[in-house]
Amino acid sequence: MIELFSTLRNRKLNLFLAARFFATMAVQIQSIAIGWQIYELSGDPLDLGLVGLAQFLPLIPMSLLAGHIVDKWDRRRILSYCYLAESICALMFVGFSLSNLHVKWPVFIILALYGSARAFMNPASQALVVNLVPPKHLGSAIAINASIFKLAIISGPVAGGFLYALGPSHLYGLVAFTLGVSTLLMFFTGRSPTKKEDDALKRNHSSIFEGLYYLKSRRVLLGALSLDLFAVLFGGATALLPAYARDVLNAGPEALGLLRSAPALGAAFMAFALAFRPIRTRVGVWMFTGVFIFGIATIIFGLSTYFWVSVVTLLAMGAGDMLSVYIRQLLVQTGTPDAIRGRVSAVNSLFIGASNELGEFESGFAAAWIGLVPAVVLGGSATLVIGLIWLAAFPELRRLKSFNEVSAEHNYANLVSSKN
Repeated sequence: MIELFSTLRNRKLNLFLAARFFATMAVQIQSIAIGWQIYELSGDPLDLGLVGLAQFLPLIPMSLLAGHIVDKWDRRRILSYCYLAESICALMFVGFSLSNLHVKWPVFIILALYGSARAFMNPASQALVVNLVPPKHLGSAIAINASIFKLAIISGPVAGGFLYALGPSHLYGLVAFTLGVSTLLMFFTGRSPTKKEDDALKRNHSSIFEGLYYLKSRRVLLGALSLDLFAVLFGGATALLPAYARDVLNAGPEALGLLRSAPALGAAFMAFALAFRPIRTRVGVWMFTGVFIFGIATIIFGLSTYFWVSVVTLLAMGAGDMLSVYIRQLLVQTGTPDAIRGRVSAVNSLFIGASNELGEFESGFAAAWIGLVPAVVLGGSATLVIGLIWLAAFPELRRLKSFNEVSAEHNYANLVSSKN
């Protein structure tokens, strides 16, 4: 408790958290409008998958370069520019809505631009937290950051569901304004400090592929990131929620907002619990536990035809996902030197993008091919299978007792020596 309140007295951290909260909430509001508009235009679940694919494709060529830039430039300023770019994308959606076009391709182009901004935003955001707090407060800071993030994901879709009644152009205008506020807050955060590295490290971390090299040498980190990638890639069902709300639960955009908020609410509860009681032992066991909870809840959600049963299972999905996300983030932050943290975070962001946005495309494609319910149930089952495979393939992750077993500087120094 004392550690939590001590962490919250950090002014720079608070400004960063406020900026991220408003930006995330704005994007979540926007996602409700985009999903509902697209599904109203076509009625095809594959188009819901294409929304995720359009955002993911720019990550492939840009993520590694973005990580290199995040390690070289002021991370706070990079975040400010990313929020500004997202605000401009929201203004483009205003123009699209006012034009009353009945074609979908402009939406996918704007989403690709938004995905380009995210390629830089995600690694900058992940790498910045550790620069804002002392090491003893990092665990609490990551949990608080996750809580704020999930709180925005809870409130955003609910607000978006009700604001949609005012018209999509008004909704997108509010999103653009809110992202502008986030831009200003990040400018007031101040320059992000960086840790000093010795000359040997400076001479050897210039490659944009350094994040991949580092992860290849750290099987615990590689196992944690790849587990999340494949578990959520096949188990994600959120992209199909507009179709579930309308076709399975016979509900409207307000219900869609509640459904979209439920996973984040479950994740927020878990994040608050972790902020008060951080995980310090049996790290690997807890991570796999989160993955299995996510998979089982996904299967039950796929079979449900009752609104509140669906809400409860989505809450459980969010809680399980948050448990594994918290551990993965702490492993990345504590197990990576600051000199290459941006590049490792960029790889992590690429994995997250693949699991979320590419997972949305996979879900949309599967639903168009075999139907909504079979697609979700099959995806949850695949998550459980992936978890079992990773238990056997990465025994060092399963046996991981504490975060202190990951030594960033020692292992990176060994990597540098082996490459010379």
